[in-house]
Amino acid sequence: MIAYTLIGTNNLDKLTAFYDALLAEVGGKRAVEVDRVILYAGAEGTPFFGIAQPANGEPATVGNGSMVSLGASDPDTVNRLHAKALELGATDEGAPGPRTNQTLKFYAGYFRDPDGNKLNFFCLS
Repeated sequence: MIAYTLIGTNNLDKLTAFYDALLAEVGGKRAVEVDRVILYAGAEGTPFFGIAQPANGEPATVGNGSMVSLGASDPDTVNRLHAKALELGATDEGAPGPRTNQTLKFYAGYFRDPDGNKLNFFCLS
């Protein structure tokens, strides 16, 4: 259903370096680079993840209530990727661990990238 997810940045070079290193940990790589947009690809047939400077030329802002969840294969991978994000300059928004949301049981670690976008690494448990 989802073709790609895009988050905004005010410093494309800085955020590109962050996601180049972070997504390489799970086999992600740059797939499309057009002007102000970079899309990363993972496994064949999975949605793209992208970063972009806003098309309207206004500063990128962080959405209140917005979050992108990046899939991980297991809790150990969530732990490793969350630690890598922090090592690369992200801030912690919730240490990796098990969570239960009514009937959904999952394992996730939350962080904000260097531009303040909220993301997590997630797997079902």
